[in-house]
Amino acid sequence: MYTLERWTGRVALITGASSGIGRAVAKKLAEAGMRIAICSRRKEQLEQLVNQLDIDPTSVLVLPVDLRFPKEIKEVFNQVNAIWGGVDVLVNNAGVGYKTPVYQGNLDLWREMVDVNILALCHCTYEAMTNMRKREDNGHIILISSLGAYRHKPGSIGNGMYVATKRAVRSLTESIRMELRSLGSNIRISAISPGLVETEFAERFLQNAEAASDLYQKTQTLNPSDIAEIVGFILSCPQHVQPHDVIVRPTRQLS
Repeated sequence: MYTLERWTGRVALITGASSGIGRAVAKKLAEAGMRIAICSRRKEQLEQLVNQLDIDPTSVLVLPVDLRFPKEIKEVFNQVNAIWGGVDVLVNNAGVGYKTPVYQGNLDLWREMVDVNILALCHCTYEAMTNMRKREDNGHIILISSLGAYRHKPGSIGNGMYVATKRAVRSLTESIRMELRSLGSNIRISAISPGLVETEFAERFLQNAEAASDLYQKTQTLNPSDIAEIVGFILSCPQHVQPHDVIVRPTRQLS
């Protein structure tokens, strides 16, 4: 039976941990006995999460960060290095999405999606890999992607840039895996591509709370805790087992 025992006392860094999937993953890994560095732009929500965790407060680092800025990402890893000596698990969960057709020409929103969903993900992965290779060289990097990496939902207008960023994550998962093998490293990388999960994402994407609520009411959705359990399964796999990309939908989701 697979367990998370091998990760007890080791360090996990979770981006986008203030809500949704990131918050659920942080709780899961903290309960498994890991030390967790939780990152988000929203410091207040991170502190609220710490108050909800029934663990030693010294096992949690609250690290506010805006992932659009490389200097802030570097500082996050510098702090983890200084206090805990590095990272053993990275969960690249932070992501943004906006419904913005190309014909509208909204460069600011396009740039934010590329900066956070691709460039920040790569930067965090680079910093974590550097940490892991200096430590025991057997860490694990998990990328939270999207079902959009595999299909363009019929009738969806305006999600092209978001889908493009998630297809980039799909490509990067395999590219980074091959890089790690070429280095002879034992670091593993996995991705999770969820379908509809009830989080704050839809409201931000649609810029409409009522439309987001209607979307979630159409079918039974996945919960953030469902994705956290998949993260737990991936980390529980023995060293010779590397889940590559777990695609997960709500049972009743059609597309």
